[in-house]
Amino acid sequence: MLDYDKHLQEPMDMPDPEFPIKVHTQRFNQEGVLLFPHHWHEHLEFLFIERGEAVFECGRTPINVRAGDLVAVNSNELHYGVSASSDLLYYAIIADTSLLHSAVSDAAETKFIAPIQQNQLLLRNHIRGDQHITDCALAIIRELELREFGYELAVKSELYRLLTLLLRRHIVTVLSQAEQERRIQTVERFAPVLRYIDTHYQEPIQVDELAALTGLSRFHFSRLFKELTGHTISEYINAVRLDRADYLLRHTRLTISEIAATTGFSDIYYFSRTFKKHRKVPPSSVRGF
Repeated sequence: MLDYDKHLQEPMDMPDPEFPIKVHTQRFNQEGVLLFPHHWHEHLEFLFIERGEAVFECGRTPINVRAGDLVAVNSNELHYGVSASSDLLYYAIIADTSLLHSAVSDAAETKFIAPIQQNQLLLRNHIRGDQHITDCALAIIRELELREFGYELAVKSELYRLLTLLLRRHIVTVLSQAEQERRIQTVERFAPVLRYIDTHYQEPIQVDELAALTGLSRFHFSRLFKELTGHTISEYINAVRLDRADYLLRHTRLTISEIAATTGFSDIYYFSRTFKKHRKVPPSSVRGF
């Protein structure tokens, strides 16, 4: 199991601990809205876009999605989302794979369920144009919303079917035990770096001081960081700062200049340009009052 910084781990309570799967309906009516900040959890998550467009980032890959698309978020995978339209509706199906465990370990669990949970089998994040998978996702959403008699059987059946289709058509990586161990070691090595950025984003951050946390040279640190997150150091730091700025813009009465300074941007003009570049709207347009 991957072990990202615990500060980024999202608590995941289930309405029914004995049947650990749930669905959230998410509606947003403004472009550039932060849907959720960088975080991870041990559960599988499936995001189905009913209407509108968004940009989701899974691991190190930004994904432009539109109506009809499904995004599969692997267990323990960092993910993040921003609205890309003024009328966005999507569903988030969140499932604990323990729901599919057998009382006695069988071939299905040892060959598929456990490797998915342990990230030895990685699903493709972006699925588009697969009607069978769309039908499965919509069936799970419908059953969880209506909760008619026997919905538990229907949900488990459709979840098994969904995973079967994903494994047959949309698997991207099969990791050996050695590869999995190396991946875990890399993530564990960089957890203090992510934690440091998350708690010191207001301050100037130097690459050398981050590299020192891992015991790597500046060159190898930068290469592995890009490999792990999909971003350069400056891109990742800016993303964290923009997440905080977005929250402050919506929930406080601080001026834009104050927010820029509070989140580590010494130049308000650079802050405004960076915010608009990544959120597609100027900071002034997302004020919450």
